[in-house]
Amino acid sequence: MNWLKELVPLIGTALGGPLGGAAASFIADKLGIEEKTVEAVSDVLNTGKLSPDQLEKLKLAEIDFKKFVEANKIDLERIAAADRDSARKMQGDTRSRIPGALAIFVTLGFFGILLAIMFNQVEKTDALLVMIGSLGTAWTSIIAFYFGSSHGSQQKNELLAAK
Repeated sequence: MNWLKELVPLIGTALGGPLGGAAASFIADKLGIEEKTVEAVSDVLNTGKLSPDQLEKLKLAEIDFKKFVEANKIDLERIAAADRDSARKMQGDTRSRIPGALAIFVTLGFFGILLAIMFNQVEKTDALLVMIGSLGTAWTSIIAFYFGSSHGSQQKNELLAAK
């Protein structure tokens, strides 16, 4: 859902992080979604069939969410950094092989399916495309976990572009 982060960057980023429930609630309120969960909101957003009116309501949700974050003095980057740090510390403390094995399986699955599509070995169905999107998102998270996020680099680029 990179398009969401471009359209409504604050709430789009929060939806995939520790404040996902709060972000989902703001979006659900504006779009009239009864179930105020990340899953329910993501399902609606992933349909790709939002009207111009709904896109406007997403922008209003972004404004309301920004006011909420500022009013409660929430530092989203600090929360996200602490979340990543705790996951890395847990991995270091437990020395579990499971995260590494999952990373390998997701990587092999993601690139395996991409190659199968490129060489016309599988039929391109909606379900397959959804699976590729999910695997791509998971793979991006794996890379960020093991190699760090590019958030700081993105901020640097924005500052340089503003000069």
